[in-house]
Amino acid sequence: MIEEYQGRVRDLSVGRKAALDRLTSKYERPEVLARTGLSPSRLTQLLTAAPRPERALLGTGTVIVALGGKHEAGKDRPGVTISEEDVVAWELLRTACDEHGLKSLYEVIPVGGAINLNRPNLTVICGPRLSPQLAQILESDSNLSFEKDQFGWYLVDHGAGRIHRSPADNGEPADYAYLGRFPRPDGKGHFLYMAGIHATGCAIAAHCLINNLKRLHTEVKKKRFSMLAKGTFDPMTKQVLTSEIASEIYK
Repeated sequence: MIEEYQGRVRDLSVGRKAALDRLTSKYERPEVLARTGLSPSRLTQLLTAAPRPERALLGTGTVIVALGGKHEAGKDRPGVTISEEDVVAWELLRTACDEHGLKSLYEVIPVGGAINLNRPNLTVICGPRLSPQLAQILESDSNLSFEKDQFGWYLVDHGAGRIHRSPADNGEPADYAYLGRFPRPDGKGHFLYMAGIHATGCAIAAHCLINNLKRLHTEVKKKRFSMLAKGTFDPMTKQVLTSEIASEIYK
């Protein structure tokens, strides 16, 4: 119960800071002090100590990061494993959650891709190839989509009329990724979703989300959205080197 209430206090602090930010952008500091009844030191404390509002894009409680599972290769009785690139994505998200005062944990999606999406603070990292359930949900996005032909998987930006194939297919250490927020099937919230054309794209999507957290929160708030990300990575360590938004942020 203590953890639950501490989480609520942090969330309320975010709302209070957002309100104070609006006041300080509209009025001079003396008027803000007069309107709120706060002392100068207390106002400074509240403006600097509260969690940043953009953390709401990650979640408001314990963040669950679900990673797509697949069978281990080369074994007679293979277990379920996750890719090295998914671990990089998880570490990026875990660090971001820590920095924003959020707890986080990960789980592995069973082979076949069945997952309970009706949970708060859920982020899913799993390509449509591994989960028919998620592939069906992706079909609801009329702006962006994964497609496949004889050359492999690629991403289509229907709004811009562009096709994006992965530079990794030509040996370049770069990839494209999908990032979006979908409604939960039960209609009681949303979940974040990210997937790359190749596995490294998942880490690129996570990197892009974190580096654009404030911008995305400002633009989309609690709305559904989708976008493409592009980035480069170290081919040896799989660590992301650069990332950028590669499409319109569709809302």
